[in-house]
Amino acid sequence: MEKSMERRVAEGLLSIRAVFLRPEEPFTWASGIKSPIYCDNRLILTAPEVRELVESAIADTVRERYPAADVLMGTATAGIAHAAIAAHLLGMPMGYVRSGAKDHGRQNRIEGKLLPGQKVVVVEDLISTGGSVIDAAEALREAGADVLGIVSIFTYGMKKGLDRLAAAGLANHSLTNLDAVAAAAADEGYIRPEDVARLLRFRDDPSDESWIGGNA
Repeated sequence: MEKSMERRVAEGLLSIRAVFLRPEEPFTWASGIKSPIYCDNRLILTAPEVRELVESAIADTVRERYPAADVLMGTATAGIAHAAIAAHLLGMPMGYVRSGAKDHGRQNRIEGKLLPGQKVVVVEDLISTGGSVIDAAEALREAGADVLGIVSIFTYGMKKGLDRLAAAGLANHSLTNLDAVAAAAADEGYIRPEDVARLLRFRDDPSDESWIGGNA
């Protein structure tokens, strides 16, 4: 049976350690939350085979989910390169949204040509709580864009993030997610099968650190 895109991307990210699982030695996020997973999708750019898989999947998702799109807009900084490559594959214009306006020159928040009413898809590398991508979408809306939705490479699937995206009226289509990565990691021996439940408990409630103890 042919593997799903979610599974192929999950395996690709694991193979280059763009997604690194360490349930026995949790990472600590800037917020202080302890996490069994670390995701750095910038590593995709230095791995040509996985890069081709991911960028083609972004382009395919735009075609399938947002056929009316006029322009891709990447989030700064991690989404910029992915938006650029996918836009090249699609033959579409692209730009990016800064995390804040420049303090010099034209003081742009949005870089690249964007006309009022244009239909935009936001390209994001990673979604956890959804704050940064929602902020970018709001900036685009304020500039007069019609934001169709988001294509992201990976999402944790956290309830807080899902709720915030829904409240902002934003659809998100991720290439892969924590569930798919956990399943692939267990099948390939990166983690123990019993660790899958621990990862999903983290996803369901990141503030509850009971998963760290190792009891599923």
